[in-house]
Amino acid sequence: MTTALITGATAGIGAAFARRFAAARYDLVLVARNVERLENSAAKLKQLGAGNVEVLPADLATTEGRALVEDRLADPLRGVDVLVNNAGFGHGTAFLSHPVEDEEMLLDVLVRAVLRLTRAALPGMIERGRGAIINVSSVAGFVPRGTYSSAKAWVTNFSESVAAEVHGTGVRVIAVCPGFTHTEFHERADIDTADIPGWMWLEADEIVEGALKDLRRGVPISVPSVQYKALTAVAKLVPRNLVTKVSRGMSKRW
Repeated sequence: MTTALITGATAGIGAAFARRFAAARYDLVLVARNVERLENSAAKLKQLGAGNVEVLPADLATTEGRALVEDRLADPLRGVDVLVNNAGFGHGTAFLSHPVEDEEMLLDVLVRAVLRLTRAALPGMIERGRGAIINVSSVAGFVPRGTYSSAKAWVTNFSESVAAEVHGTGVRVIAVCPGFTHTEFHERADIDTADIPGWMWLEADEIVEGALKDLRRGVPISVPSVQYKALTAVAKLVPRNLVTKVSRGMSKRW
């Protein structure tokens, strides 16, 4: 059986990955903070066809929580074949509008956890000659919009770098860069989405399908959807100061 470990597995894109792997009869390790939601998710995933479903309550903003997941990934007797680094959150306010400790917590989850969990999973995957690491990034990483955007830019760059480093080992690494997606993310971040055009919204399941298709193709960066492929291509061509100006205007509006 193939085993997939998914962080932030009880909602949004993480839950969509879990459903997709359950339908393929994977064994699953679900990581999130809320034990009740983990157990409810596990029961539903078993009904969808998952093999063994293990719940691992852990707060990735803490050293202790990250260590729990690192130990599970490094366990030589219970190898993990697929790691999905999906856990994350955002702030609905500007950089100077909340305590610096909140920014540090964001970096602990979006950057430090991704780095450490990837590092814990890779040796075993390389030794077995197979495996995949899927890091959920964001198109926000292509434009300057605060700590969240900066963190996602790091995730994309890091994933591409590690993918090149492990090339030829049988292990693949990919950064998935979705845009606005119908999940709990914006509501939990207290972000007003009323003015965001309908064409900019994606569904979590279509992101997962696009990501897995690109993973099979060996693509290191996946931007799943035609509209966001176009937007990111334009962002790379437009002068950086103009991208910054547009991004600042969008931040004030949304």
